[in-house]
Amino acid sequence: MPKVTVDGQELEVPEGATVLQACELAGKEIPRFCYHERLSIAGNCRMCLVEVKPGPPKPQASCALPATEGQEIRTDSEMVKTAREGVMEFLLINHPLDCPICDQGGECDLQDQSVAYGRGATRYEENKRAVTEKYMGPLIKTVMTRCIHCTRCVRFSEEIAGVDEIGAVGRGEDMQITTYLEQAAEHELSANVIDLCPVGALTSRPYAFEARPWELKKTLSIDVSDAVGANIRLDSRGREVMRALPRVNDAVNEEWLSDKGRYMVDGLSKRRLDKVFMRKRGKLQAASWDEAFKAIAKAKPGKSVAAIAGDMVDCETMFAAKALLKACGSNLIEGRQTGMDYDVSNLAAVNFNSTFEGLEQAVAILIVGSHIRWEAPLVNVRIRKAVKRGAKVFVVGPQWDTTYPATFLGNDLSVLNDLPGEVAEAFKGAERGAVIVGGGALKGAHAKALALASEWGADFNVLHFSAARMGGLMLGFAQKGGMADIVAAKPKVVFSLGADEMDFEPFADALKVYIGHHGDRGAHAADIILPAASYAEKDGTYVNTEGRVQFAEKAVFAPGDAREDWTILRALADALKVEVGFDSFAQLQSAMIAEVPALGEEGLADYGALPKPDANAKAEGTMSAYPIKDFYLTNPIARASEVMQRCSSELLHGGELAEAAE
Repeated sequence: MPKVTVDGQELEVPEGATVLQACELAGKEIPRFCYHERLSIAGNCRMCLVEVKPGPPKPQASCALPATEGQEIRTDSEMVKTAREGVMEFLLINHPLDCPICDQGGECDLQDQSVAYGRGATRYEENKRAVTEKYMGPLIKTVMTRCIHCTRCVRFSEEIAGVDEIGAVGRGEDMQITTYLEQAAEHELSANVIDLCPVGALTSRPYAFEARPWELKKTLSIDVSDAVGANIRLDSRGREVMRALPRVNDAVNEEWLSDKGRYMVDGLSKRRLDKVFMRKRGKLQAASWDEAFKAIAKAKPGKSVAAIAGDMVDCETMFAAKALLKACGSNLIEGRQTGMDYDVSNLAAVNFNSTFEGLEQAVAILIVGSHIRWEAPLVNVRIRKAVKRGAKVFVVGPQWDTTYPATFLGNDLSVLNDLPGEVAEAFKGAERGAVIVGGGALKGAHAKALALASEWGADFNVLHFSAARMGGLMLGFAQKGGMADIVAAKPKVVFSLGADEMDFEPFADALKVYIGHHGDRGAHAADIILPAASYAEKDGTYVNTEGRVQFAEKAVFAPGDAREDWTILRALADALKVEVGFDSFAQLQSAMIAEVPALGEEGLADYGALPKPDANAKAEGTMSAYPIKDFYLTNPIARASEVMQRCSSELLHGGELAEAAE
């Protein structure tokens, strides 16, 4: 490891580190615009200048200079200070002075660094350059006159997202960043360029002119739009969530977030259930809590009661429902609302065992029945990283646009029984392999995929697409025959915990009680609606598809008469005259952790070893389509979101973007 001296402080740096990284290790702040830890080095903003000896007597860009033995680095000399002032002056030559109306104001790198490292006044008197705005879709607002050509957005699109949609055209003063044909950026991670942009050139279109950063309360939360469990921060003002931003967590989402997780939050304030409703003479009419509870008690369900958990429910809600049903003498609980049924006697067999970080090390990857770009865009990013390191990817299922070279093996799952030689060859010679089974193939290919992973010594993974799935399975929300068992039991009362994707027809004779937050499919089918809180309006524990237990905090209060789900279930216990054993959230959480200790510790849960595979297992069935038909409209919050509806219409279905005058 080379030894360098930074401002008189001697330290060892890792082999291959840059001078900028050496300075950071020494605790020195180096200004930068183009450099980003997760992107390739461009070295084009020149803001990170330092003085290095031995070397030419001039400031050098520290981001592109390797740290070598015996270097003396100065970050605070007069030469460095003057050089940075000069660079900042050049960067601001064409920059418009529109901070008061810029959405980046208050959280802008250019503002911060011009104050810290700039001269404080300009000597430029020529005309400023103006650049026409570029259309980048319904999510990204552009003011390209502000652009300083750091190319972060270009490198993100090419390297991380794997979609070459943004690039630079022209040279010198005529250089412009654009989507070439000025079409919308159509990939699922497009809005991450907003976070990356160090100036106000790319800002959030839906959030434009809504709030200033200092007005907002910041709450740590978890994204429930898919099963990745991305770490997010909810920014709220008053009782409204204004935006969601990614938090850094290298093990889960690095610092990226899918467009759905980021922008469905406007749906939190639309189509909300904020009062109790009961169906009278075929129509839903407003009612009181007391009236609704009396009607449920009057049905005298006894043991004949079932609870079905939706895709975005927290573990505490599921445990409260389980406790209520147990007190009634029922064990009819299920979370796989769309009718899937698979063996859950061993949770390791339905877990993403590679972990997201571990997936990057795979040399061969077999994807069975999963459209990963839509089911888990952030896992797709990890696969891209593995491919960059030389991994080979094979896919069984209908064709989809991969962001890396992949070999499609057809729609017939039985291809797993007799795989082409190149697949077996890739896995047998691989130091580390990964088999990923999606929800669409769990019925026909799970056992065979597990046998193949065992034969090759590869990691076996199941990729769920529901944020509540692993938590529900840990709490026992799974009947042996899935939803079919619930239907066969013919319960008198069915509690739907935000289950909007299920088929309510088989329960025509039952009293259907919907405990949820949006007027979606579940509410339309219900006989009684009890308004509940969304993920942003309650504390809760979530478990992602790799078995990682994470905790989300309450950001705002639920609207109107809506209550947190566990309080509704606790009140129902009184109405049904049964004891559930908790009166507060703390007691509920303690009882849940006592039953499933893993839910009390943040981090990866230990599910033990994989079951012994069936050597004679055969895959069967054909996949004509994947379970997710529209990436932007997979849950009730997204379906209520105007932004998600617009994205679906414009980016997936070719709809025209309606102007205000229309």
